[in-house]
Amino acid sequence: MRLESPLLLASGVLGETGPSLLSVLEGGAAGVVTKSIGLEPRNGHPNPTVVTMGHSMMNAMGLPNPGAEAFEDELAWLRDHTDRPVIVSVFGSDPGEYADVASRLAPMASAIELNLSCPHAKGYGAEIGSDPDLLEQVVMAVTEAVNVPVLAKLTPNTSDIVSLARAAEQGGASGLVAINTLKGMVVDVDMGVPALANVYGGLSGEAVRAVGVRCVHEISCNVELPVVGVGGVATAKDALEYLMAGAQAVQVGTAIRSNGPGVFTKIADEMRSWLGSNGLDSLSQVQGILVGGGHG
Repeated sequence: MRLESPLLLASGVLGETGPSLLSVLEGGAAGVVTKSIGLEPRNGHPNPTVVTMGHSMMNAMGLPNPGAEAFEDELAWLRDHTDRPVIVSVFGSDPGEYADVASRLAPMASAIELNLSCPHAKGYGAEIGSDPDLLEQVVMAVTEAVNVPVLAKLTPNTSDIVSLARAAEQGGASGLVAINTLKGMVVDVDMGVPALANVYGGLSGEAVRAVGVRCVHEISCNVELPVVGVGGVATAKDALEYLMAGAQAVQVGTAIRSNGPGVFTKIADEMRSWLGSNGLDSLSQVQGILVGGGHG
């Protein structure tokens, strides 16, 4: 899968309809990752589901989505309007369900991203992706069911993300995505209640970038698979942190809330300016410069 730039849309933002995904591509993204899609339609958690905190955000959406059958129409529409990479994020409750969803949507996908890391949907995401054996089974089931690259999106809510990365590698993954949101909680002190209806949610944005960069670096130093970095990317320097730590590409999500789809063009322009200011011709000259030797 070739990318015109290392900038991709992260799953969960403007990713449920063909037109919204196209608007991101028109804003400068080299490719997009869809919202996570399951086998059947899902309403998700009741409101409130989002709390904003400066340049960070806590959400407990609960994986709402239209289901695989309805989403096929959105993918078909998007494919009629762009030839840029479209990565489809999928989730399930077991290896077979992941494979069913992936095989249904793979014909219109450039790659499949496995959501093995959502921290706020019971029975899905991180509950599966925190177990290396089960993670490997999911990856293996999907890679056997589809003919496109399979990327495993890993949870940071673990003491050993390298073991999860190795399990995905053993299962046959083509690449890794790190990280998903950090499990957290916000309290409405005036009301004396949790700010989210689900109590716990996933923290994204600026506050998680240092964790994301650390995870990408640990993985890159210990696993041969390419890694896509995600978490707190809003500027060129944010993206460069991930690239220097070993990422091949980066995903942008929360920053779209305040900057709109044009954030991709903004970051790309900043990166070109940074390269010129430092006498460099290409991002390949800095990619992975901090990787070398195992750290785990």
